Amino acid sequence: MTASPWSTGKPSNDSYQISKPLRHCATFALKDPIRFKARLLLWAQQFDDLLWLDSNGHQDPYGSLEGLMAIGAANSLKMQAAGGFDALKAFRSRHKDWLVGYFSYDLKNDVESLDSGNFDGLLFPELYFFQPMRLIRLRAGEVEFCYLGSIKDEIPADYKAIARTKIPPWEHTAHDANSVRIKLRIFKEEYFKRVQALQFHIHRGDIYEANFCQEFYAEEATIDPYRAFVNLNKRSAAPFSAYMKSGHAYLLSASPERFMKRSGSRLIAQPMKGTARRSHDPGEDRKLAEQLAMDPKERAENIMIVDLVRNDLSRSSLKGSVRVEELCKVHTFRQVHQMVSTVAADVDPAKDPVEVIREAFPMGSMTGAPKVAAMKLIEALEATKRGLYSGAVGYFDPDGNFDFNVVIRSILYNLEKRYVSFSVGSAITAGSDIAAEYQECLLKAKAMREVLEDT
Repeated sequence: MTASPWSTGKPSNDSYQISKPLRHCATFALKDPIRFKARLLLWAQQFDDLLWLDSNGHQDPYGSLEGLMAIGAANSLKMQAAGGFDALKAFRSRHKDWLVGYFSYDLKNDVESLDSGNFDGLLFPELYFFQPMRLIRLRAGEVEFCYLGSIKDEIPADYKAIARTKIPPWEHTAHDANSVRIKLRIFKEEYFKRVQALQFHIHRGDIYEANFCQEFYAEEATIDPYRAFVNLNKRSAAPFSAYMKSGHAYLLSASPERFMKRSGSRLIAQPMKGTARRSHDPGEDRKLAEQLAMDPKERAENIMIVDLVRNDLSRSSLKGSVRVEELCKVHTFRQVHQMVSTVAADVDPAKDPVEVIREAFPMGSMTGAPKVAAMKLIEALEATKRGLYSGAVGYFDPDGNFDFNVVIRSILYNLEKRYVSFSVGSAITAGSDIAAEYQECLLKAKAMREVLEDT
């Protein structure tokens, strides 16, 4: 956070401008966007429904926002998987406005003849979207407040309230230190047995690759979700971070991965496969990134999923338009190096955006190939219902554009049940070394576990 004072700013015009019939907007200049983000997030905690999306300053060639805050549900849709996509299409047709929310992984059951019978300690809805009363967008040194007409007169007061918000000098602890003791849903020996069973199916030719995940959890846990998210975000500073609050349900996400973005007629998907640790030594850190870029196993995993994503996008795209714009490029994040590919396609602008999501859901990097067969084996061998983990959170705008992340590197918390959970996984192929896959899971879990246990 910079030391310069946060600017109170001036409205960019004398009266509110109407960008869409429903919303009235005003723009203010910012001298210190980082400090503004911190104040905005704390100020927003008073509301029951909110979603905060933060790019953490990453230079994303496909991105357009530095941050987006959606607050208060004018209308909402909460339901289980069956009929979820059709219900969301109808919801969008009724409310031609910004919609924010999530698809849980278990929306797979609304796409294919699948089910979800594993243990669920969180009990979140499988689909949740809401039309926000307040929408606040950060872009290139300015902030835009876009409120529904019924509360448009609250923009100046809210702006001043955020300006007066003071960030307390609290310690990093985000919970009662005695209340959070992380447990493993399956232990190391059981993990080995289940991955061996998965590899049996791979060697038999049933699938080529599957993303196998395991849950870490705590019961009777008391945490402060806001402070936990701030700590997690400081540790990870991920490009697709998200903080969601809906009643007793919380998502604290430090996701580095985009599921899919639509901008007009263009689709972008960015599957991530391949992980390497960081090093404090710059020379060793560069070497680790170079080794990841050349690792034949990691490249093979990534390319398998790229082929799957190309197939997924082809269902919605114009014929012959699917292309790979970036293949197996190593991106460096605060916690790890990751191998990312970028797949693009062109889509008919009249194509329903919810249908575009449905035809590519869930993200191939979290399933495997072939997709349906891999999801069936995942359900049979994993011990926990994935729920929101490995689903997607993001937004639709009034024009049908959207941007959704993949919900990984994320803490999920049910305040009422006092149940906290995070899951991690890795891609299993015929050539996978099970011990190395297990260590990769522990590496991915490190930041979340440290936040919760304050180690």
